[in-house]
Amino acid sequence: MAIWGCIADDFTGASDAASFLRKGGMKVRLFNGVPKKIQNCETDDAWVIALKTRTEERTQAVRHILEAFDFLRENRIGHIYIKYCSTFDSTREGNIGPGVDSVMEKMKQKYTILCPALPVNGRTVKDGILYVNQVPLAQSPMKDHPLTPMWDSRIVCLMESQSKYSCMILSKDDMEQGKTEEKIEAFGKNKEHFYVIPDFEEMSDAKRLTELFGRLPLLTGGSGLLEELAVMWMAESNPKPIVVSPQIKGKALLLAGSCSTMTRRQIQDYQKHGGICLKVNPVSLYKKEMTVEDIWNEIQNMGDSDVLVYTSDTPKAVAVCQSYGQEEVAGMIEGMFASLAKKAVQNGYKRIITAGGETSGAVTKALGFNDFYIGESIAPGVPIMVPAPCPDLKLVLKSGNFGQEDFFRKALEQTGEGL
Repeated sequence: MAIWGCIADDFTGASDAASFLRKGGMKVRLFNGVPKKIQNCETDDAWVIALKTRTEERTQAVRHILEAFDFLRENRIGHIYIKYCSTFDSTREGNIGPGVDSVMEKMKQKYTILCPALPVNGRTVKDGILYVNQVPLAQSPMKDHPLTPMWDSRIVCLMESQSKYSCMILSKDDMEQGKTEEKIEAFGKNKEHFYVIPDFEEMSDAKRLTELFGRLPLLTGGSGLLEELAVMWMAESNPKPIVVSPQIKGKALLLAGSCSTMTRRQIQDYQKHGGICLKVNPVSLYKKEMTVEDIWNEIQNMGDSDVLVYTSDTPKAVAVCQSYGQEEVAGMIEGMFASLAKKAVQNGYKRIITAGGETSGAVTKALGFNDFYIGESIAPGVPIMVPAPCPDLKLVLKSGNFGQEDFFRKALEQTGEGL
């Protein structure tokens, strides 16, 4: 039976977490939503459940988190990791605080950590401030995120705006000088529950953090700790062989809905190296000047070539699209990508590669697969995924900011024949 259970706030966040657990030596299963039943799970080490709680209404998000928690505990999983984005994506009234509060209360755990950092992808924490590529979060491109624009770089302020409980900052010096227990005990005096925000500036810090906190029944954060946690726990168990499926021949469809700076750079790189692209204007979809069938016909007219379809654009262009109705336009874009992915699989495509959390969630829902095995990673936090019922299909689903500029080319190369 699995050792660890992870509850993630969206699908790409779940695949991110799963990839680091896999890299640490665990055999990992990823589920899109809370599964009703799990088969062939005797050799699993970790289960990751993908929800869509990042942007859900608060009460609904907490209910879904608790449903996932109850499922894991019913299956005798003693260690829970609540995974949120490494940029702490949330609204002021967001869901990270109330979700973690509720689980911590149910577990009767006095405190846990808030550890969003992922240094390998440029997300670091120093003195309670979250940085993105050495820029404070609220000054980074995340300030312009269309769904969760970040207004503060201080994790204490981000968390206390939505949680019932207070937070303390734990410096690297305190941890290195052996003052962790003393500081936590002093802060927690007369408090029912609270949170600890440790410094996490380099990936090598994960080992020390794991030594200090790795045995807490409840942990929270990004994916920066997960590889080291897996290494620690697997050292105490009997590792199982992990089967990695070979590359697959066949066409690929690439879908990009993320408007992050990195995704736009990745699209430019793909175009620069001769990749075939098709840009879709969301306003044209909204005005019914273009339909999904029109887009699919254009893809088919490109023969045997891999095709990248994207709506990614600048913040200014996104604002114009949102003026027609943010939720309506976003839903239409997600629906388009979902329909294209479904048509592609029905027509024999063997590889689907997506960029963007909402895009990836819509695609996986449309394809109807809820159970995935986790393979090697294309980039930190972005694994190759194989649906359990369909072993000849490969999915690569990335968060918008993840990967280097050559991500799309690497994804094609590692899953098949490349450009």
